[in-house]
Amino acid sequence: MLTNQQKSSGKIRIILITIAISYLFLILLAPAVNVFWQAFSKGFGPFLEVFSQADFISAVGLTFFVAAIVVPINSVFGLCAAWAIARHRFFGRSLVISLLDLPFSISPVVAGVMMILLYGNRGWFGGWLSTVGVKVIFGVPGIIIATAFVTMPFVAREVIPVLEEIGPEQEEAARTLGAKDWQIFWHVTLPNIRWGLLYGVILTNARAMGEFGAVSVVSGNIARKTQTLPLFVEESYKQYATTSAFAASVLLALLGLVTLVLKLFLERQLASKQKDD
Repeated sequence: MLTNQQKSSGKIRIILITIAISYLFLILLAPAVNVFWQAFSKGFGPFLEVFSQADFISAVGLTFFVAAIVVPINSVFGLCAAWAIARHRFFGRSLVISLLDLPFSISPVVAGVMMILLYGNRGWFGGWLSTVGVKVIFGVPGIIIATAFVTMPFVAREVIPVLEEIGPEQEEAARTLGAKDWQIFWHVTLPNIRWGLLYGVILTNARAMGEFGAVSVVSGNIARKTQTLPLFVEESYKQYATTSAFAASVLLALLGLVTLVLKLFLERQLASKQKDD
C-alpha cells in the first residue's frame, strides 16, 4: 500500500512530466507541425511548384555550396584545436578555450557587423580587397566567412572531451613502438574520436545550412546571388508568398530532421562504445 509521501511524490512527477510535455508541444512541436500544415494547405501542386522556382533552386544551391566549404574547413580546424588543447598545457590555454566559445555567446547579428567592419569598403581590409578586385561583403565570400564564424566551435567542443577522456597513453605506446605521427593519428587517435568527430560535423552542417543572422547582415539578401535558403524563407514571407516560404521551411525542417536522426544514431554508438569500454 502506498504511503502519503509516495502518493505525493507520484503526483509531483506527473505534474512535472505534464509541464515538460506541454512546454515542448507549445514551443517546439506545434510550430513545426503548423509549418507542414500551412505548406500543404493548398495541396501538393502549389507546394511542388515552389521547387521549380529559379530563386528557390539558387538559394538551395548556395546553401549547400556554403556548407560544402565551411564544414570541411571547420572540421580540420576543430580537430587541430581539440588536439592542441587536450594534449598540451600552454600559457593562455584558458583564453584560447574562451575564444573558441565566443561564437556561442555572441549574437550572430553582431558577428555580421564585425565582418562588415573588417571586410566592408570602409573596413580594415576593405580598401586592399577593393584594389585586388575581391568583394567580400554582399558577396559569397562574406557568407562563407560569416557561416564559418558561427559554426567554428562545434567540432572542437565535441572532440576535446573525448580526447581528454581517453588520455595520451595509447598514443605514447604507439610512439614507443616506432609509429610515425600520421600513423598514430590514423590508427589510434581517429578511431577513438570518430563518433565525437562525426557528431561535431553533423552539428556544424546543421548550423551552416540554417544560419540566418550573420548571413543576413553580410549577404545583402540578393535573389539568385547571395540569398541562402533561410533568407529565401524570410523574403518570401515578407512578400506574402507564403506557400514558397512554408515549402522552403519544410525543406529546412526535413534537413534538421535528418540531422536529429543522425544525432540519435551517433549518441547510441557513443553509449555503446562507453559501455564496451
